[in-house]
Amino acid sequence: VQLQASGGGLVQPGGSLRLSCTASGFSLDYYAIGWFRQAPGKEREGVSCIRRSDGKTYYADSAKGRFTISRDNAKNTVYLQMNSLKPEDTAVYYCATLEGCSGTYYYGMEYWGKGTLVTVSS
Repeated sequence: VQLQASGGGLVQPGGSLRLSCTASGFSLDYYAIGWFRQAPGKEREGVSCIRRSDGKTYYADSAKGRFTISRDNAKNTVYLQMNSLKPEDTAVYYCATLEGCSGTYYYGMEYWGKGTLVTVSS
């Protein structure tokens, strides 16, 4: 059972990246999925989540209008499309399976993927 986040890298301010969260050994169909990030010296924070039951999505205020979370059950993958990136988006990004989410409340984390580093810098 493994969850893997990938797609990070170095990007200039204003650029885009698409992160992927892929599961092996189990199906993401049964979970809500959350994306989190942790910047140096800061606590981990929730960025976005997508519910299992109805596919409803939620975003932190810092991500609204710039980030889009989506899921492809056929590929057992959840994506985070990040546009208009800012230096303050620099962080290690993680994905996790959730029991559910509503607004900024994420609960029932079970599996965590190894993070992927996003660096936004000119």
